[in-house]
Amino acid sequence: MNWWNEGLQLKLRIHPAGLALAVLYAIACWATRQLSLDQFYLPAGVRVAAVLLCPTRFWPYLLLGEYAYFAQMRLPMVEKYGAAWAILASGVLMPAVMLITRWARSFFANSVTSRLLAIAFLSSVVVTLLNVSLSQLLWPTPPADSALAFLSRAARFSVGDFIAILTVTPLALLWAMRNTEPHWKTIFTGPTAVALLLMTLLGVTASLIPNEASTLRTSLQLLMGLPVIALTCLHGWRGAAVGVPMLNLIIGLTTPKPYAAAFDAATFTTQQIMAITGVALLLLGSRISHFRRRYQLREVGEKNAINLARSSHLASESDLRERAIHLRKLGDGIDLSLSEVINWLNSHGHSAIANSLTHTANVHSRLFREQASLVYPTALEQLGLYVALQAGGVRSAWVNTHRVAEPRLAGDPCRLSLDLQLTAYRTLIDAVSLLLKCESGQVIVRARCVNAGQQRGIVMTASLLDRHRALSPTTVSLVRERLAGRALAFGGSVHCRQSRIVMVLVEPGTTTLRESQEGSSFGARVASSA
Repeated sequence: MNWWNEGLQLKLRIHPAGLALAVLYAIACWATRQLSLDQFYLPAGVRVAAVLLCPTRFWPYLLLGEYAYFAQMRLPMVEKYGAAWAILASGVLMPAVMLITRWARSFFANSVTSRLLAIAFLSSVVVTLLNVSLSQLLWPTPPADSALAFLSRAARFSVGDFIAILTVTPLALLWAMRNTEPHWKTIFTGPTAVALLLMTLLGVTASLIPNEASTLRTSLQLLMGLPVIALTCLHGWRGAAVGVPMLNLIIGLTTPKPYAAAFDAATFTTQQIMAITGVALLLLGSRISHFRRRYQLREVGEKNAINLARSSHLASESDLRERAIHLRKLGDGIDLSLSEVINWLNSHGHSAIANSLTHTANVHSRLFREQASLVYPTALEQLGLYVALQAGGVRSAWVNTHRVAEPRLAGDPCRLSLDLQLTAYRTLIDAVSLLLKCESGQVIVRARCVNAGQQRGIVMTASLLDRHRALSPTTVSLVRERLAGRALAFGGSVHCRQSRIVMVLVEPGTTTLRESQEGSSFGARVASSA
């Protein structure tokens, strides 16, 4: 019971920034009210935008600014409508919006657009019901409206608040996400300026049309939705967040009788249509941005996967190169030792044995070096891909099968990077090996270095001599399993066409998913020439 005897100690800390925020909010509400109609009440949008933008610790200052705004507006009305209404009706609107915003943040945590539309709908309905109900309850002489008139007035105010919220809040959210939304400034480009200018011209033209031609004016106002649709399709949610508010603002500001408590029935019908259109465009823009973001993540993931695959291949090639160099040193040591033995035999009169040993040493040394070249083609580094294919262990292995014809090679592979040549070397060898193991008949090898626009690469084919015989399903499956990954690592592709295996490799650089797809089309354009 100490707190009962000693009381409660409250610490109240006032921030100058909060007071400045309260003053700024009150001025913003007052200024926007001068441009408002009861069917387009901009302070309702300012209220919701302020609650969404400001941290929770500054909400009391917003409430103070709301009181200041209503004080300058409603104090002169106390004698007519009563002090109870002026005080109570001014103090419940902002807390209601705060509660709705707090609930929407927890319920729609993962969707900005759904949260915005839920707050806009609930705030417009709840605030309107509070305003209309409190006026009926607290005014000394409440409006003598019928039930239908009451509902009509509430619907009109609610739609006006909803349109105002859709006018102010998306722009505020777009500004709040300027540091987290990638490339958000790209929306403010030439197409956006043209769309906004077209909307403004249509709105001004519609405002100049007399009331007698209301159908033409409505048609022009509806045409203003076309640039907004274009912005939404072009920029997704960001385009809708700019286009929908500007559409509502232009229609609202060009409506006749631009002062508070004014009403224009013809424009109100157009605004209802635009409110529905704005909701649809915001939802559509949100989905476009969602799928665009998923595509970008997929593109980044594809690029990372390609880089990792390429790095893995290059790392394995580096290990094989070291192993091949070590084998060459071992071979050189063995040759040196055998040469010393042969010299000793010759010097001691054992020429026959020395000649036999020399022949055996030369044969085994050649076979040893051919096997070492299969581990890593060192000749490729100095003389290029085609020399590595026409000499060394690969050529001997193909000749010994008596099934591989003389390779048909065209172009200059030395213009390609060493990494690409190594990958082409491995891919072509694996393709020929698959054909030799899984197919019968003669095999033809072709390769052609090609330049197509800004892309540089190589197209290789390993095909059966019998063009009328298709590759077996087993061969096709093995080709996809063993060769496709290496080709994709270099932005290329592997295809099985009738009796041929077509392999395309593109010079690496900044290969993304789109560039990989372009590499496939690159191969399709030039595969027939290989």
